[in-house]
Amino acid sequence: MRPSVISRSVDIMAGAAVFHGTRVPVQTLLDYLEAGESIDEFLEGFPSVARSQVIAFLEAAKDRLIEAAP
Repeated sequence: MRPSVISRSVDIMAGAAVFHGTRVPVQTLLDYLEAGESIDEFLEGFPSVARSQVIAFLEAAKDRLIEAAP
């Protein structure tokens, strides 16, 4: 079982999903990607997030989409 790369706590960012061990919301990564920014640009802006966390999050999201496909 993979360790979670995302955590939630009402004490951190009002319960928003954040990268584990940081205060960086996962939504921020999605906003960067939606705006056409790269993963490298995101990581430059948020050095507390590891590249491995971003990749693990994206792989898990991909897996969920594939599992949910009819």
